[in-house]
Amino acid sequence: MLDFTKFEKKIGIKFNDLNLLQTAFTHRSYINEQKEKGLEHNERLEFLGDAVLELVSTRHLFDKFPAESEGVLTSYRSALVNTNSLLAVAKKLKVNDFLLLSKGEKKDIGRARTFIMADAVEAIIGAIYLDRGYAAAQKFIADNFLCNTDEVVRKSLWQDAKSHFQEKAQEIEKTTPLYKVLKEIGPDHNKQFQVGVFLEKQLIAKGKGVSKQEAEQEAAKEGLKIKEWS
Repeated sequence: MLDFTKFEKKIGIKFNDLNLLQTAFTHRSYINEQKEKGLEHNERLEFLGDAVLELVSTRHLFDKFPAESEGVLTSYRSALVNTNSLLAVAKKLKVNDFLLLSKGEKKDIGRARTFIMADAVEAIIGAIYLDRGYAAAQKFIADNFLCNTDEVVRKSLWQDAKSHFQEKAQEIEKTTPLYKVLKEIGPDHNKQFQVGVFLEKQLIAKGKGVSKQEAEQEAAKEGLKIKEWS
C-alpha cells in the first residue's frame, strides 16, 4: 500500500483521518477491480474541492482587483484554476506517484491520465477542507494557485482561446459564440467529446478533447484560424 504520510509531509498538512486523503487519490477504475468493502472513489471529493477552489480564488480576486468587472475577474479565475493549472500543481506535488488506478489505467499514460491527475488535485482540496477546515484549504490554494496571480495578469495568460474568440466575435460580428457537444465517444471514465462553435446558426469550427472544456478550447482555436482572428 502507498504511504500517504509522505504526501502529508510534501504539502505540510497532517490529516486527522488519513483515509480521506487516500480516497482523494482513488480513481473509479481502482474500485472496480477491488473486492474489499468500504472503498470509495474520489469523485465526490473532487466535486467538493472544485467548489472550494472556486470560492477561495473568487474571494482572492474580488479583494485584489476592486476596480475590475465581473467578466475580467471570471477570466482571471479561469486562468488560475483551469485544467492546465491543476495539472501543473499535480506535477509539482508528484500526485501521479500516489494515484490508485486499475491495471488498465496504469498503462495509459496519455492525455486521459492528465485529467485524472487534475481531478485528484481538486479531490485533495476537498479532503483538506473536510479534514482541516476552510483555513487549511485556503492556505493550500494560496500556496499552489493564487501565488501565480500576478504572472497570469502580467502575461495575459487569462486571455485563452475561448475568451479571444468571444471578444473578436462580439467586436467584429456583433454576436456571442455558442458551443454545442456534437458527439461523445467512449466509456464514462475515458470519454472523448467533439464540440462545435457556432456564430448565430453557422458552425464555424469543431474541436475534440477528453473534457467538454478542452474540446471547447480546441474549437475556439480552430475558429480563430478559420476566421483569421489569431
